[in-house]
Amino acid sequence: MKKKKKILFIHPLGVNWVPGETDMSRVANIMPPLGLLSLAAWVEKHGHISSVHDCYAYPVQDEKIIEKIKTDTPDYIGFSTTTSSFPDAVRIAMKIREVMPKIKNIFGGVHISALNETLLQDYPVIDYGIVGEGELTLLSLIESDGQIGKNVPGLLYRDGDEIIFTGFRNKEQLIDLDTLPFPAYDKLNGFPDLYKLPIFNYPRAPHTTAVSSRGCPYKCSYCDRTVFKRSYRFNSAGYLYDHVKHLNRKYGIRHINFYDDLFTFNRKRVEEFCRLLINKKRGITFNCAARAEHVDRDLLLLMKKAGCWMISLGIETGDSELLGVHRSNSDLEMIRSKVELIRESGIRVKGLFMMGLPGETEESIDKSIKYALDIPLNDMNLTKFTPFPGSPVYKEIRRYGTFNEKWELMNCTNFVFVPNGLTHERLEERYKEFYRRHFERYHILFDYMTMIWRSPDSWVRFLLNLRGFLRIRNTFRGNKSA
Repeated sequence: MKKKKKILFIHPLGVNWVPGETDMSRVANIMPPLGLLSLAAWVEKHGHISSVHDCYAYPVQDEKIIEKIKTDTPDYIGFSTTTSSFPDAVRIAMKIREVMPKIKNIFGGVHISALNETLLQDYPVIDYGIVGEGELTLLSLIESDGQIGKNVPGLLYRDGDEIIFTGFRNKEQLIDLDTLPFPAYDKLNGFPDLYKLPIFNYPRAPHTTAVSSRGCPYKCSYCDRTVFKRSYRFNSAGYLYDHVKHLNRKYGIRHINFYDDLFTFNRKRVEEFCRLLINKKRGITFNCAARAEHVDRDLLLLMKKAGCWMISLGIETGDSELLGVHRSNSDLEMIRSKVELIRESGIRVKGLFMMGLPGETEESIDKSIKYALDIPLNDMNLTKFTPFPGSPVYKEIRRYGTFNEKWELMNCTNFVFVPNGLTHERLEERYKEFYRRHFERYHILFDYMTMIWRSPDSWVRFLLNLRGFLRIRNTFRGNKSA
């Protein structure tokens, strides 16, 4: 009989806002750490014991983490890290090592997958790294008591002074997503009420986030695809409906944001899922993200009937030449027509833009602002381009501008990269201008006013945190006072 192992999963915080400004990110959006919740459910399915501490929901709780470790005495600590949260994970791991030196640290996530052996060489506190998809490699590791050897792909470990990487899993070695248990949401203290989608991005509470696919077949310059490579796999419509039913029955969830890169990529699956929601009603609404070329009128009308409330479209820039350099299908007129089609279908549409891409200029920013103001968006999100390790553009990024590779700041809320011909200060000015010109238009403000009855929970959250939001607004207007 195999021995039960205990593993504590930690979701480190890192830096999540512009230094010196009010951190409203945790007020506006707290998303469950779905990757860790999937791993927690997976190891428990195989007879082991897991727990989760989410530093994003409960920041600055080092003492509680140490206290929990002393009480529970886990065999392993598992960290899932992004580039910006990696230094915080290292800091926590070093604190744990001082108190409980025999506990082994396992690091996974996109940052490990992108930089692999380098991180074990530079950070001795990391005992093991899991590269790529984690479930099968993690289970093999904890059940072998660390004596895993070179025959299991996806692992980084030490053999004396040598760092061993067993290589990425090939497509045949990837897991069937329908065999996975639902993420262990019950491991999160305060779920679902503590976890919030962005305000005005949902009609009802409680709400949450789910993922129904992995990977992306496209190769945009700015996306790190080292975890799932260019594979694309998805849960079946039946599994997805059962997941929705589980969240609704067990936690009372009334709205779900599907955090997939390409929710609508497989049309047949989406149609079947929508018909299940229509025929076996759960009273659930949902959001999703899509590429414009993957939606059409018939599909949108079916999604609306099934409860689709909002679709986010990756647009990135309103400069077609710049867009063509960084992603496939740079047809802005096609994107415009799909935005209009989504609105005509009765679904809200959110445009996702990016500022500071290599090749960005004053002219391209002007084009982006004009394009965003011309198309009938309900909402908009503008990120600051970040050249993540593992993205195609990363290796040659310094050819196109200056790059401050400080991992703590690499979270899409800081301009760590400044394209040639621009300055950091100017990018900040244009960034604020972009947001200001979008959100201060009368029809956008009126749309938010209608949320009093369309998303009353959003207005409650907004009013409870009014002072912080006003401070952010004043900063965007160039007024530093509260």
